Amino acid sequence: MRFSLVFLGVLTLFLAACQEKPLCCEPAPTGWQQYGSPFADVPNTENIVLYEMNLWNQTPEGTLEAAEAHLDSLVAMHVNTLWLMPIFPQGEVNSVGSPYCVKDYQGVSSRYGSLQSIRDFVELAHSKGIAVILDWIANHTAWDHPWVAAHPDWYTQDANGTILHPPGTNWQDVADLNFASDSLRAAMISALTYWVLEVNVDGFRFDAADMVPDDFWAQAVDSLTAIPDRKLILLAEGAKTSHYASGFHLTYGWTFYSRLKDVFVNGASAGLLASSHNQEYAGWPACTQRVRFATNHDESAWDATPFTLFGGRSAATAAHVCATFMGGIPMVYTGQEVGETGTSSFFQKDPVSWNLHPGMKQSFQDLFGVYAASEAAQTGSLKSFSHADVVCFKRSAGAEHLLVFANTRNQTVTMNLATELKNSTWTDALTGATTSLGTTLTLAPYEYLLLK
Repeated sequence: MRFSLVFLGVLTLFLAACQEKPLCCEPAPTGWQQYGSPFADVPNTENIVLYEMNLWNQTPEGTLEAAEAHLDSLVAMHVNTLWLMPIFPQGEVNSVGSPYCVKDYQGVSSRYGSLQSIRDFVELAHSKGIAVILDWIANHTAWDHPWVAAHPDWYTQDANGTILHPPGTNWQDVADLNFASDSLRAAMISALTYWVLEVNVDGFRFDAADMVPDDFWAQAVDSLTAIPDRKLILLAEGAKTSHYASGFHLTYGWTFYSRLKDVFVNGASAGLLASSHNQEYAGWPACTQRVRFATNHDESAWDATPFTLFGGRSAATAAHVCATFMGGIPMVYTGQEVGETGTSSFFQKDPVSWNLHPGMKQSFQDLFGVYAASEAAQTGSLKSFSHADVVCFKRSAGAEHLLVFANTRNQTVTMNLATELKNSTWTDALTGATTSLGTTLTLAPYEYLLLK
């Protein structure tokens, strides 16, 4: 009973925080100065359309300046939040080329540009209505990070005092941080604050969040949200239910991604997606969201890009429809919108071929256009109509309804419609044409319909 009362108390406080109340007005930490003006149009959690940018491979140059030319493309795709993969200087000791091997938390790698480059990039993105969040690696540093020599006690050590790589991993290129140190925590929070104030970023995506103690996340989130006049997006790469109590509103939809592969690649029942959606949201406060994706940098590098993994353009797009419209926050990864094939490494230079598969990018623009204009798609309740081969569900918000069909098979499928859908008339959300449903619906291989 005592645990239940404490939990209810924490939940009540958390839900109150979700009401978009003004941020507290505690003074900013000393040492950092506000650069420019805080972005006034940071989207609410439930309205985010997220793009993960692999800066090194976004353009042949791989620089912040070169990537500025791609911001208009994101605007056309209705993206309102940009997640930049790590831009920090990378370690050289034991290096495997990973941007997640950080040598300086307050630096910009010269291969991307300079401090002024990231300031200019963020300012331009803001002018186009796009919030910018940075990728933050709290769990570990490079072996040649200055902290290793200056503060070895900030790292996990064995009985002989040898600093260890993250336990349970094969990440030999990085050293594991030990958050038992209060001075480490203070240094980490100071560095986070630096980017919010000195560069004007709008939040962070926190790498390997499940591997960092919850009480540090609570401490960090409290400190960040205490910065005056800021609305921040804080995304935890993790699935622990404790993340919402630490203050995060966004976590990963790992289970949904796994079921997406089960359905499209392994032939499992399409009904698994709805049950996976319900499972991921069971017991979570209404103001929290899961990020939904058909790929990200890890999956494209190790699994395959959606074009290859799901079986071509039509299949990849149908999978993206399911990830976008069933619920949560939709995300696209660099090159996904043009159908990058094979695997896409983030350890080495592998620029996107932006002329691949003409017309595919327009499909992404059209789909996100429907999503961005639909309250039902963003916040509506979900009703699923189970079918073994076709994902079929309705999202509803007030008088607005969005009906989604997606054939998950590489063959024509005819499905019997649920009673409430039979002999109903809708408008095709992509074309504006009137669509009358009968008692059955036949869909071509990987065909999808968005009806309102």
